[in-house]
Amino acid sequence: MDAAGVAAKPSLSRKPSPSFRLRNGSLNALRLRRVFDLFDRNGDGEITLDEMASALDALGLGADRAGLEATVGGYIPAGAAGLRFGDFEALHRALGDALFGPIEEKEPGKQGEDDDEGDMKEAFRVFDEDGDGFISAAELQAVLKKLGLPEARNLATVQEMICNVDRDCDGRVDFGEFKCMMQGITVWGA
Repeated sequence: MDAAGVAAKPSLSRKPSPSFRLRNGSLNALRLRRVFDLFDRNGDGEITLDEMASALDALGLGADRAGLEATVGGYIPAGAAGLRFGDFEALHRALGDALFGPIEEKEPGKQGEDDDEGDMKEAFRVFDEDGDGFISAAELQAVLKKLGLPEARNLATVQEMICNVDRDCDGRVDFGEFKCMMQGITVWGA
């Protein structure tokens, strides 16, 4: 934020994915909580600039320390070592608004089924790297590796994760199975 309290317009070398911000609030909250927890390497409830830079580097986004500090620094409360979850949400919302424009607010309960379905398909495509309509163990493992999750180290663990949602036992997750799994997720504390 600048001296007037206005968020600095982010400068990106490439256009961000529209999946940066899902239209479905509950999916967005779930995803943000997971990202926050991944970035918070030491689990202290705050993401320091060093943790954020390390996470962005691991994702291949090569964080410029000065640019990161300029963009994120205004969201870190005075006296805090880093972003708490609420600060992280505010940063995400401000970046989304700066990059894509504000989200059009809908009346409570008026979230369209088409929006939910579109968000679910967007999330599915993140994992379906080859676009064949299925998430294989190798694709899931690749995404888990990008996120720095320890489960990615062992293919047997990843295959077990697939088996937990693979209702037709074909060794992969189709969109219907993915959708059922996502609809069964409860977001605690987000």
